[in-house]
Amino acid sequence: MFVDLIVVGGGAAGFFSAITCAEHSDKSVLILEKTSQLLQKVKISGGGRCNVTHECFEPRELSRNYPRGEKSLIGPFHRFGAADTVEWFASHGVTLKTEADGRMFPDTDSSQTIIDTLLGAADAAGVRIHTSEGVISIVKNDGLFELETETGNTYTATSVLIATGGTRLAAGAKLAASLGHRLLPATPSLFTFKISDPRLHELSGLSVNPTEAKIQQSKLQSRGPLLITHWGVSGPGILKISAWGARELAERDYRFDVSVNWLPDDDPAAAIAAGRRDEAKRQLSSRSPFATIPKRLWLRLLIAAGIPDTMTWSQLSKVQANQLLDQLTNSTFAVNGKSTNKDEFVTCGGVSLDEINFKTMESKLVPGLYFAGEVIDVDGITGGFNFQNAWTNGFHAGSDIAAR
Repeated sequence: MFVDLIVVGGGAAGFFSAITCAEHSDKSVLILEKTSQLLQKVKISGGGRCNVTHECFEPRELSRNYPRGEKSLIGPFHRFGAADTVEWFASHGVTLKTEADGRMFPDTDSSQTIIDTLLGAADAAGVRIHTSEGVISIVKNDGLFELETETGNTYTATSVLIATGGTRLAAGAKLAASLGHRLLPATPSLFTFKISDPRLHELSGLSVNPTEAKIQQSKLQSRGPLLITHWGVSGPGILKISAWGARELAERDYRFDVSVNWLPDDDPAAAIAAGRRDEAKRQLSSRSPFATIPKRLWLRLLIAAGIPDTMTWSQLSKVQANQLLDQLTNSTFAVNGKSTNKDEFVTCGGVSLDEINFKTMESKLVPGLYFAGEVIDVDGITGGFNFQNAWTNGFHAGSDIAAR
C-alpha cells in the first residue's frame, strides 16, 4: 500500500502532524498506532482534564520552560506558539481557559473534548488510522520508505514521521537508530520524591505554597507549591526540580538530600520574636502563626525542633527558637527513590537535537524522515509545556510535508 505520509504513533504530536499535513494538502496520510488506544497521554493529562498549553505567549520566555531543547525551540515558537495553539483549538470549536498558575484547559474540564476534536479534525481532513499495528522496521530504498508492521503488513511512503513519544521511546528510538540517528538515553524527567520521615507521616494531601526546594551538593533548586503525598513529596515545585535535574538525579540513583524552605516569602525570625513578645502565655501548639503552613505540619515541625506540646511562647529558649527557625527554612529530607507523577510519564532522551532541522522537523541525515514530540531529546516542565512542544513540532512537520 502506498501512502504520501505515514505517521508512526497515535499521540498528540502524531495527530497534529497528520492533521496539519492533510488540512494543507491533498496528500494521503496514515497514522499507525501500536496499541489499541489513541491519544492515551491526552486522556490522562491534567487529572483527566488535559493541560493543553500554558499562557506564555512570548517565544523566548516560553522556551525557558524546557530543560532539554530551550534554544532549539525559540524559532519554532515564533512560528507556532501558545497563542497559535489557542487559536487552532478555537477554530475547531474548543475554548481554552486559563487557571491562576497559567495552565490552560478546555472549558469543559474534560480531556475527551480534546480527543474528540483531534479525532474529528483527522477524520474531516481524510487521515486514515490503523490501531494495534506497531511498526517494526523502516527501510529507505530508491527515495521511498518501506515499512513493515507487527501484523505482517507492508507500506510504502514518500515521507515518514516518527512520533512514538517518550513512554515508548524504545520502539521509536530503535526505528530512528536503524536509520542512522544518534540517541541520548531515556531518563525519567517528571517524577516525585520518595521520602520516609516522621515530619510527613499521615499528612498526605496537605500542600504548602510557595516553597523553595534545594538539592544538597548540587546547584539544583526550584520554587513553587509542594504537595505532601503518602510516599513523600510532589507538586509543581518538586516536579520542576525533577525535570531540570533529570540526568543528574538519575546518576545519583535517586538518593540524595533535599532541603525545603517552607516560608520563602516570610520573615519567620521576626514572627518568632513577635510570638515571644506578644503571645507569651499562648502555647506554640495552639495554632500556626503562618498563613501558608497548616496546623498539622506546624505541629510536626515543633516536634522536630524539640518543642513540647505544652510550651508557651514565653518559655521558648533561644536555642529552641533557632531549631524551629531551621525547621521552617531548612527542613532537610533524605530522598530514597522516585515515583511517577500520577499516570503521567515524561522522559528526557531520544533523537539528538543537532540531527534535526527545527524549522521543518526533518532529519538532517535522512531526507523525508521527520520527528515530533518526546521521541526527540526535548522535554518541558509540568504545566502544559510538553503538549505545546507536540503541537509546535506537529505543525512544522505537517506544514513542511504538505508543501513538498
